Amino acid sequence: MADDASAAAGPGGPGGPGIGGRGGGSRGRGSKDHARAGRWTRFKACVAIGDYNGHVGLGVKCSKEVATAIRGAIILAKLSIVPVRRGYWGNKISKPHTVPCKVTGHCGSVLVCLIPAPRGTGIVSAPVPKKLLLMAGIDDCYTSAQGCTATLGNIAKATFDAISKTYSYLTPDLWKETVFTSSPYQEFTDHLVKTHTRVFVQRIQAPAVATT
Repeated sequence: MADDASAAAGPGGPGGPGIGGRGGGSRGRGSKDHARAGRWTRFKACVAIGDYNGHVGLGVKCSKEVATAIRGAIILAKLSIVPVRRGYWGNKISKPHTVPCKVTGHCGSVLVCLIPAPRGTGIVSAPVPKKLLLMAGIDDCYTSAQGCTATLGNIAKATFDAISKTYSYLTPDLWKETVFTSSPYQEFTDHLVKTHTRVFVQRIQAPAVATT
């Protein structure tokens, strides 16, 4: 299989106006296979969609036609939209601007780690994760990537996996308030500390009755 370096832009182009009022970008790649019947080409489209305010989706579709691949990827991206939880790096001033904690996502050999950053840092990342983070509404974030990051599909899926995990961590601010119940000894302490007079009860044994 030989990869073709040509890229197919989706409706609006990368970073252009999206579908249904959302911002979206797409990236395509063609692959050529050799079979007994001859050479046949397939196109793989990767589409990201988001509202830049806490929602993002990613869709990947492969088809013989470029338009069909992009159309299918847009549908899958809309169906895979997930909410994004945002947080603060330091004091809780103004609106949330970064990820709430360190989150890690992986796909294939690619491992992407998102790290909270101070306000004003921006997104320190490669172009593909940066686009996804911007669509998710994250303004400041550090990233760390390992593996074959040149594979566009894997790094996009790994970043989306990390973003979708922001709501999977139960941080202390989401903990439910614990209500402790007092033990009987603690509840009736005032009654137990009082001096009580012992009451002696004399037991009278009943006389034995002979039975015949």
